[in-house]
Amino acid sequence: MARQSEFVEFVLELLAPLGNVRARAMFSGHGIYQGEVMFAIIVDDQLYFKVDSVSRQAYAARGLAPFTYVARGKTKALQYYEAPPEVFEEPEAMRKWAQQAVGVALKASRKKK
Repeated sequence: MARQSEFVEFVLELLAPLGNVRARAMFSGHGIYQGEVMFAIIVDDQLYFKVDSVSRQAYAARGLAPFTYVARGKTKALQYYEAPPEVFEEPEAMRKWAQQAVGVALKASRKKK
């Protein structure tokens, strides 16, 4: 199980204004939760936010890539995209992009039920 890195701690500090944010180790990284919904992942010290068909466009337009992994010789992409670089320097940018990802995660959670 992945142990919590300094990068994970740094991201949690940046996300603290959202309230009730935590990290949970999973596979080779961490899931980032607000309450019970996972809205981001951290793998290899890279932050990815959850996207949907609408929000994905903003990430793709900026040249940001989805999180991918290889399974059984095939590359798979998850519904998580690289966080824009400014989120690490501008608190308002982090809040904006993270809140959008939380909204996407909440919507996806409701659809599952």
